Order: sequence, then structure tokens, then C-alpha cells
Amino acid sequence: MWMRLVSMAAGVLTLFYMLRPAAVPKNYTQKVETGGEIEQAYLQMGEYEVERLWIPTLQSFEAYEIFFPAELIGSDQTWPVVVMCNGTGVPASKYRPIFEHLASWGFIVIGTEDNYAWNGFSSEMCLQYLFQCNSEEDHLFYQRVDRDRIGIAGHSQGGVAVVTSATETDYSGLYKAAYIISPASEELSDLLDWKYDPSRLEIPVCLVAGTEALDADLISPLHGLLSIYEQAEDAPLRVLARKTGRDHTNTLYETDGYMTAWFCWLLQGDERAGKAFTGQDPEILRNPLYQDQRIDAAA
Repeated sequence: MWMRLVSMAAGVLTLFYMLRPAAVPKNYTQKVETGGEIEQAYLQMGEYEVERLWIPTLQSFEAYEIFFPAELIGSDQTWPVVVMCNGTGVPASKYRPIFEHLASWGFIVIGTEDNYAWNGFSSEMCLQYLFQCNSEEDHLFYQRVDRDRIGIAGHSQGGVAVVTSATETDYSGLYKAAYIISPASEELSDLLDWKYDPSRLEIPVCLVAGTEALDADLISPLHGLLSIYEQAEDAPLRVLARKTGRDHTNTLYETDGYMTAWFCWLLQGDERAGKAFTGQDPEILRNPLYQDQRIDAAA
């Protein structure tokens, strides 16, 4: 029995690598179909020009990838942060357009080349590195990192990393919002020894996935999403939705309009963005390109 489970896990991991997403298209913000005005608006590039840093490190994850608003340089304000967690075989260098897009909306966006992000270590190191830069007078990030406005997002294995980062690491208490894209289900993660506990989530969390076969039948099926959603009962806000006709290989960028709106609302106080998820008529609930939507907010 044990050997069969090990064989299954090895097969699934091989499938992850075979069917992992290609590099995110540079022009995806012009190509992705949207079903709501807010989703469309926040899929477009933001107002800021963007700069990039690539910082090699001796850690196993090779380097820090950082995109940030060019206006940060020489400014006297602090900027919110989003940590990105990698899916299997998808290091930060394969989805730089996502980083650039989010940075154009006024965020410092950081990730790594980690191939084993599930345990949250590289995410923790990302924050440690930024905080170190924030304290060094000769660094361009000196006193520019807002420790009170930090979000985290991840796709696939990176979805597991979001949960572990927000519940089990030294910096867990600093995260204010989580966006989880096509996360490996608990059942699948158990086979791969990626343990995580959604019941410990205590921050707003948005769960999205696709309805096509790889997500729906294997990696992130609806019952797996519902299990995460239902266990996260201590989260002050929970959102779940699946984008129709999309699969595991493209949900990372197909749902980016709502990811950007999510962080603009919860980390920047953008009330227009918040109308996608809250109020009398949240857009995501009536978006025709999504199904299985639900929202639960603590009283």
C-alpha cells in the first residue's frame, strides 16, 4: 500500500512538471477575457512605471526577483508588498509579467527561483531580505517597505506555500491578505508530503481555480477548494470562484484581474476594487466567466 502511494505521488509530481505552465505571455493583459468591469479594469497595467532587481543569493532558491514602482526611488513614502510563491517548475523568472503588472499598481513584488516553495521558507526569506534592505540607509528600499501592508499569493504548489507561509513561519502574523490560485488539494499534497492546515488561516483569503480537467479532476478539484474554504472559518473574509474553461496551466494569469483588485482593496484601501468582493452586489458573484462562487464574511 505504502509503495503504491509513493508511486502515485511520483507520478503526480512528474505530471506536474510535464504540464506545468509555460512562461506567462508578456501581453496577457491584452489577451485575457474578462466578464466584469472591475476584473477588466484591474487586469490593465497600472499608473506606475516599473523597475526590477535581480539579487543572487547562496540560498537554494538562487535569487530574489523584485519588481517595484520606479517612483519609489527617492520617494518619502512606504509601499505595500506582495510575496509571490512558485508553482512546481515555475520559478519567478517564468512569470515576470505578473510581477511587473502588480508592481505597476503600486506594490513591491518579490519572489525567488524556488522549486520547492510549499513549506514557506523562501517566502519567509523574501520578507527577511526586504526588511534588511528597509533598515540599510544606503539601500534604495530604506524606509520604503510597509510592514503593515503585506500580502501573499501563489499558484499550484505555491498555493500550498501561501497557507504554510501565513500560518507556520516566523512572519505569519505580518500577512494581511492571501490569494490562492489552483492550489494542490490536501489529498494530493498529502501524497507529496506537502502538509498544510487551512484551519489556521486568520486573514482574508480568495481561492480561485479553473474548471477544466487538470484542475477539476486532479490538482485543484472543487471538493478540494471547498475543503480549504470551509476549514478557513476563522478568516474574516473568504471568497471562492472557478473561472470556466480555464485549466491549471493558465489560471495563474487568467485570474490576475481579480488578484490585483484583491490586493488593491485590502492593502491600499481601494474601494472600487473592493466592490468585486463585497457590498450588496459583489462583481465576482455575477461574473458570467466564473462559477461555484461563494463569499463568506465574518459578522
